[in-house]
Amino acid sequence: MRVWETIHRALEAEGRCLMVTVLEARGSVPREAGARLVVLPSGGFYGTIGGGTLEWQALAAAQKELKADEPVFRLRDFALGPQLGQCCGGSVKLAFEYFDRTAADAAGQLAASEAQGAFCTVGRVGKQRIERRRSQDGTSPNASEAVEMGGSGEVVEVFGMNRRRILLFGAGHTGKALILALAPHPFDVLWVDSRPDAFPSISPEQVRFRHTLEPVGALRDAPDGSFVVVMTHSHALDLQIIESALGAARFGYVGLIGSATKRARFVKRLSEVGLSAAAIEALVCPIGIAGIRSKQPAAIAAAVTAQLLGRDEALRSAETPAAKLATIRSRARI
Repeated sequence: MRVWETIHRALEAEGRCLMVTVLEARGSVPREAGARLVVLPSGGFYGTIGGGTLEWQALAAAQKELKADEPVFRLRDFALGPQLGQCCGGSVKLAFEYFDRTAADAAGQLAASEAQGAFCTVGRVGKQRIERRRSQDGTSPNASEAVEMGGSGEVVEVFGMNRRRILLFGAGHTGKALILALAPHPFDVLWVDSRPDAFPSISPEQVRFRHTLEPVGALRDAPDGSFVVVMTHSHALDLQIIESALGAARFGYVGLIGSATKRARFVKRLSEVGLSAAAIEALVCPIGIAGIRSKQPAAIAAAVTAQLLGRDEALRSAETPAAKLATIRSRARI
């Protein structure tokens, strides 16, 4: 969910809304610090803080606050076991922030920042909400949905997300299924195919098409750490793309659709053209998580999406939300 875009739309449509944020999460809890709900006076809501009794209680408290004569910023602690009967056993601190049309301009500015990727804000608690300013720190955080509240009332948050680029080569049945499976997840996809009329007429918004007679060229301007997924109509073309991607040694994932037999043949050919054993070892083939035997395009797409999500999380974990927030906090200027 794009938090500030949602708040901005809510203010335009209904004039006010309330945001619930998991400010602190201790022990086993449904969601991490920074998970959010945006609650509307009409009864609708966007986002989630984990569902179950905690979310139900938070929604009820939010509606009560929206009906108050003078809504104010509130902090509430919830012990999931003794208080809510949830077996998680942890506890959370929730922040309840009220927004009305006086906050529309600020929400619009933050929404514009959010559309560009992840960014940090530093703020202090006001009467009805946290008064935020975008951090002057020039780094671009990888962590999403992160928040930290200091003892002085200073709040440092990360909004938005830096989406990882996926280069998907091949617009066949499995490629089309994979595009749909990737749609809800934090990826931008460049979809490459050499065949005319290979692409569907519509696709998810984060997908760009590239029809080219030289698909390998799409690798040149891809950001470091991008994922490469190869499933073209031609094994010869597959080999060209895989050789170039592995040889560049700068991609976070290089995967090739196919069997263990196909992998063995590709390993032999890659060795013959001079790629090192270490470079070849990085090839993922077959692709997808283990345990799914179906060869239906949608099943393959689900298995590959799960694998890509796992690889993305593993690569992002080196820069945790807490570490990033500590860096931003140390450099931020209020």
